[in-house]
Amino acid sequence: MISTDSTHTKNIIVTDNLTKTVQTPQGELIILEAISLTIAAGESIAIVGASGSGKSTLLALLAGLDTATYGQIIIAGQHLTTMTEDQRAKLRTTTIGFVFQSFHLLPNLTALENVMLPLELTGVKQAKAIALALLDRVGLSARIQHTPKHLSGGEQQRVAIARAFVGQPKILFADEPTGNLDSTTGAQIIDLLFDLNQTHHTTLILVTHDRQLSARCQRTLTLSAGKCL
Repeated sequence: MISTDSTHTKNIIVTDNLTKTVQTPQGELIILEAISLTIAAGESIAIVGASGSGKSTLLALLAGLDTATYGQIIIAGQHLTTMTEDQRAKLRTTTIGFVFQSFHLLPNLTALENVMLPLELTGVKQAKAIALALLDRVGLSARIQHTPKHLSGGEQQRVAIARAFVGQPKILFADEPTGNLDSTTGAQIIDLLFDLNQTHHTTLILVTHDRQLSARCQRTLTLSAGKCL
């Protein structure tokens, strides 16, 4: 059992016995088994392991994008595992940013509109000014009116990062953020992520096969067959 008392105030993420299983024709398949961990506010963590080890599932559980079969998750002092989907969605809006390998930008919106959208959905009045400032921060001031199909992969990932940071999240999750990029562009994205991590004291949690990226993190969590080594 985990609590939200003062012993956990410095930890922005705490899990206890976190387990995810699915039913298959052959019976129960264990994807994650008894994961207990603590992550401090502002820490940078790389989650590594072979394909199928449960890395992306763990990230999705911690971000409230999936639900656990057993166990508990506390995010920023709130019990994620007892929340409704609406409550999890609200938590993601206020606390969590997520960067995907495949960018997930809306194709008919410009870079500026993609970054503004999360702010507009929550009624932020200065959405345009905030989005412009972040796009400038990621080096895209000259590309704000371009739609995703007119942006390179690296530029699309920069837009995705700006969108993830636009709500000033306490935690940024990134699932293979350099996976679709060449090595030079990937290195630029890595620099950008860690610059934002250090500037905003944002907790950074990455799933990656990129050794250069995992080496930059303060700590590495290795998964094997659903267990944390």
